[in-house]
Amino acid sequence: MSLLYSPLQLKSIELKNRIVMSPMCQYSATDGLANNWHLVHYGTRAVGGAGLIIVEACAVSPEGRITSHDLGIWDDEHIAPLSAITNFITLQGSVAAIQLAHAGRKASCSTPWNGGHQLPENSTGWKTVAPSCLPFRDTDCIPHALSIEEIKIIVDHFKFAAQRALKAGFKIIEIHAAHGYLIHQFLSPISNQRTDEYGGSFINRTRFLLEVIDAINTVWPNTLPVFVRISATEWIENGWDINDSIALALQLKSVGIELIDCSSGGNIGNAKIPLSPGYQVQLSKQIKESSSIKTGTVGLITSAEHAEVILQNNEADLILFGRELLRNPYFGLTAASNLAENNEWPLQYQRAKQ
Repeated sequence: MSLLYSPLQLKSIELKNRIVMSPMCQYSATDGLANNWHLVHYGTRAVGGAGLIIVEACAVSPEGRITSHDLGIWDDEHIAPLSAITNFITLQGSVAAIQLAHAGRKASCSTPWNGGHQLPENSTGWKTVAPSCLPFRDTDCIPHALSIEEIKIIVDHFKFAAQRALKAGFKIIEIHAAHGYLIHQFLSPISNQRTDEYGGSFINRTRFLLEVIDAINTVWPNTLPVFVRISATEWIENGWDINDSIALALQLKSVGIELIDCSSGGNIGNAKIPLSPGYQVQLSKQIKESSSIKTGTVGLITSAEHAEVILQNNEADLILFGRELLRNPYFGLTAASNLAENNEWPLQYQRAKQ
């Protein structure tokens, strides 16, 4: 059997294969509520054979949304429509995960197809927050620097979001600490210029993330996994880099994190990112080898053969597919033949398997 189509045990949860749907914002919600678009979008990838479906960034507060059309999990009203999604995913033999997020200074934007620019408060936007009063782009509004009391409130928002995620039927939580959003903003010495216990040293800059994890661990069963997505490097001198990520990985392993989802970039607008198929695999490999924590890799991986090589080389434990699963929802079914796998198809679709 190939490794890509072999199961993986994550605490009490077994994935039927190593194919993961990467969390990708759909910007299609109203008031944070999931709807039929999300049900069909995620449900189709579960029917299509992915072992793990990570639902896109769900904001832990209204101010934590990238756009006003992001999914949310800040209110009990969000639980029922998310439950419909997790129930359907589970019926297909896949596992449902959710990414909990706060956009920080990258919030209050228009949708990508409307330009993706930041909207000011006096328009249809809202005041953004960050560790320091530093905007992401020069044209963005200056964010409000969070007080210690306000940081504690956001930590609680993540905790309450985890409680709702459990009620909604999710089996895995992924904490979004990548791509220049709020937790990443605290990690990076470029976006975090605080002089209190949340800024300066590596220990101080990682404090917010560790407090979020501690809070989630008080309400999330220790039999269910928690992932953290990080930007393993910012691709810029004097920014967060792979050595920082390895040090963080050791911290995360010590507090029970099951897997690190290794992405990169997103916090520096002019970073030169060397885009190519599997360009982030080396980051996953270094973190995995240096910390002995499980890792997932993502980034322009489009074939079962490439994914299999990554797993055979022990460079990652999971392969997250993004654009490829947007193009081909049934990748998990159809790609198996490339590895001579005879995987199970839904009964309703077996006539098309030949």
